Amino acid sequence: MAVLLLAELNGAELALDATAKAVTAGAAIGDVTVLCASAGCSGAAAEAAKIAGVSKVLCADEAAYGNGLAEPIADLIISLAGDYDHIVAPSTASAKNVLPRVAALLDAMVISDVTAVVDANTFERPIYAGNAIQTVQSGDGKKVLTVRTANFDAAGDGGSASVESIAAAPNPGLSEWVEDKVAESDRPELTSAGIVVSGGRGVGSEEDFAMIEKLADKLGAAVGASRAAVDSGYAPNDWQVGQTGKVVAPDLYVAVGISGAIQHLAGMKDSKIIVAINKDEEAPIFQVADYGLVADLFDAVPKLIDAL
Repeated sequence: MAVLLLAELNGAELALDATAKAVTAGAAIGDVTVLCASAGCSGAAAEAAKIAGVSKVLCADEAAYGNGLAEPIADLIISLAGDYDHIVAPSTASAKNVLPRVAALLDAMVISDVTAVVDANTFERPIYAGNAIQTVQSGDGKKVLTVRTANFDAAGDGGSASVESIAAAPNPGLSEWVEDKVAESDRPELTSAGIVVSGGRGVGSEEDFAMIEKLADKLGAAVGASRAAVDSGYAPNDWQVGQTGKVVAPDLYVAVGISGAIQHLAGMKDSKIIVAINKDEEAPIFQVADYGLVADLFDAVPKLIDAL
């Protein structure tokens, strides 16, 4: 089986962790070719060629792909799709923008958030906020799927795939880039961080959320938030962890003032170790926590910061 894997790029830079984990999933299906599409992406293509399990890298260095517009990238994939049985990408915001368009043009279904590959036609994915696992068997001629990277180990390095420059596909001109507003941060990226500290509605205010950030900085961690905290304005939207936010599976997840609604658990319950701090001993978060502290977070967190 031939697999075309859309690499995750941040501008011209390769998002190595997400791409390498998607390669692991793709390699369980068949022979993996990685597609890098962006302006000035030759460096990203060379980096992708070093990922173990990659047989070839296609580099589409074109200005039209430089800002991640879904329509021209989807048309590029369609122009290449004839040689492949599977179109795969990590389950990121950008890929979830591109692959449904690819599937529509191929008249195929999208199998989203794949957590396990059973065989080339059969995949597992979570449903009902992660409370059940659905096994999907597709009869489509070409399978289109996004991979939940938290469930796969990153492929190692040491690969030596060839890199081939390819021409751009005709631009459909359906959208144009206006501007990007990017928040700068010295903290690790949320979905690939080894440690995540998240705050919930119990933190109480945007000002008090600085305490969560301080704890995260002490641990060298990324900062997350529950939907309740985001909706209350305590934290920005891109920090949201959960069913309608980002899915994380760090080595350590610290939940502060988070009750543990089912939608939040869907985004973090695969974490290796879960620590919960909540003053409500009946909070559902304690059912999944490896370590739980029933305490007022305004007393416990400053003490924890001092101890660290």
